[in-house]
Amino acid sequence: MNRTARLYALVEELRAAAPRPLTVAVLAARFEVSTRTVQRDLQALLETGVPVRTTSGRGGGWSIDPAMTLPPIRFTAGEASALVAALAVADAPYADAARTAAQKIAASMTGPAAVAAQGLAERIVALPDRTGGSVRAAVEHALASGTVLLLSYVDEAGRASDRAVEPAGLLTAGGSWYLIAWCRERRAGRGFRLDRIAAATPTDEQSPPHALADLLHGSAAAGAARPTALAPLAAPS
Repeated sequence: MNRTARLYALVEELRAAAPRPLTVAVLAARFEVSTRTVQRDLQALLETGVPVRTTSGRGGGWSIDPAMTLPPIRFTAGEASALVAALAVADAPYADAARTAAQKIAASMTGPAAVAAQGLAERIVALPDRTGGSVRAAVEHALASGTVLLLSYVDEAGRASDRAVEPAGLLTAGGSWYLIAWCRERRAGRGFRLDRIAAATPTDEQSPPHALADLLHGSAAAGAARPTALAPLAAPS
């Protein structure tokens, strides 16, 4: 078993035992490796954000919060290929999380699904987006935390301006991504193309909630719809 597969298997072993902790010695015996190797693997999981934790003393060991991770999912060859294609847009919002997700998916697959996904991955290329990593990270943070974002923006005519905006969501159209937000300067909903944001500064100020559909109403994107693949994630009406 290679290390990537072992890391994935370690997570599943801890999930199966949760909330009971497992000792390093038990895990080392299970995977037929040294205790030092298991310690390194567990530390690597911890550093990459996997919700593992260790407790000392009698009855202690390593454990994981199963509510913070997904159980094993078995993909068909077609599903695996579709995921590879979807994750190939390397500079889309949440690209860093998408890359680590792709690595976990690849580590968990075997047989025809793995072969199909790898074959498709070798036939997909993407031109880099001009959106800076710091801008993308600030937009992701503001959307996740519901906080106000300060933008330095250059519009289509080349005019630069500074805006304080209250993010509502993301729109993708024509190969570009837009931050849809309430613009305090214009006192209206606006779309900001991510590759035209020169700088984005997060704040700690909580933003009032805005319905994405309301901000799009009356705009060229009024007819925007949730992508088919995401429709099942909507709350039932």
